[in-house]
Amino acid sequence: MEPATGLKEALLADRVNRISASPVAVIIQEADKYKARGVDVVDFGPGEPDFPTPDHIKRAAIKALDENRTKYTATPGIAPLRQAICDWHAAQLGSAYQPAECVVNTGGKHAVFNTVCALINSGDEVVVPAPYWVSYPDIVKYAGGTPVFLSTRAEDGFCLRAGDLEKALTPRTRMVIVNSPSNPTGAVIPRDEFAKILEVCKQRGVWLLSDECYSHFVYGDAKPFSVASLPGAKDRVIIAGSLSKTFAMTGWRMGYVLGPQELVSAIIKLQSQSTSNPTSISQYAALEALRGPMDSVTAMLAEYARRREHILAGLRAIPGISCPSPQGAFYVFPKVLAHCNPAMPNDTAVTRQLLEREHVAVVPGEAFGAPGYIRISYATSMERIEEGLRRLAHFFGQSK
Repeated sequence: MEPATGLKEALLADRVNRISASPVAVIIQEADKYKARGVDVVDFGPGEPDFPTPDHIKRAAIKALDENRTKYTATPGIAPLRQAICDWHAAQLGSAYQPAECVVNTGGKHAVFNTVCALINSGDEVVVPAPYWVSYPDIVKYAGGTPVFLSTRAEDGFCLRAGDLEKALTPRTRMVIVNSPSNPTGAVIPRDEFAKILEVCKQRGVWLLSDECYSHFVYGDAKPFSVASLPGAKDRVIIAGSLSKTFAMTGWRMGYVLGPQELVSAIIKLQSQSTSNPTSISQYAALEALRGPMDSVTAMLAEYARRREHILAGLRAIPGISCPSPQGAFYVFPKVLAHCNPAMPNDTAVTRQLLEREHVAVVPGEAFGAPGYIRISYATSMERIEEGLRRLAHFFGQSK
């Protein structure tokens, strides 16, 4: 009989064998096992708001159900929602898109996936700044492309620089993926630097895919910014957006792509043969979110800012831990390399031991292309943050 591994390889397509399960999903599954046994887990793993979806958005979904809006819709989304996305993005982020340049997707990840699959051929290179969101490399690999990792520096706030990007480009580079504010670091690329990055991409004929899922979570005096608002951006820029974080709608699975009409048409074609239209009920909820008040965003951001300061102070009080201040999103990315030892040789071992011994769930930096770090989400209550900091201090105090 053929060995099991050989049988597995024979059954699965190469495109599936090239990718791995999301490391974040693996951590969440492990934490859930402890929770199922009744263990009190401080869960810093999930990257989603802990706030409920605002009531007016939920009421819109209920109204859609009552009106039996449960049938197929147009593949790229209902026309009013495509218009609302363009209007909202223009008002909030200064762009100038038309509905023909917009397609609604099943979440921000789907927006990135469809864009990459529509543009990347076998052998094409895609520059992925590191630390990166865990799904970018595997999406590129699935499409047959080659992710080229470009390291950013902690002392520079993990901010991508145009000069470094230019050196990483080759004749095979087809796309650059930029995520600002960043998951996992919270890095925010300044407007003038983003303009330089765009200019590099334009000069070299490279697509700039900007993932804006955390666009409205920026701290201090910073304002939400989109590279699509810059003069001459539309020919080279693709926007992947999401309602998940901004409106606390992660489970509703609402995302979108804004880009050149020819690309949007290609994504619609791809979508027509895969997922078809996004969920009808979610679309009507999204329509209300984009046309309604933004009060909930202001309230969430104020609370995240409070949590951010508290968790930074707590982490920096632990000997051997260093942590840059995130400028956006709702993650901190502390360096734990000083606590690695023969029993815990890397950050993956640290996270495993942390879950086993202290019942604290975090994601290893290796998953984001940054060995020696861990990602902590502070999208949880202040009480759980306080308890998590207490356990982290105990764990790292015993690790030497």
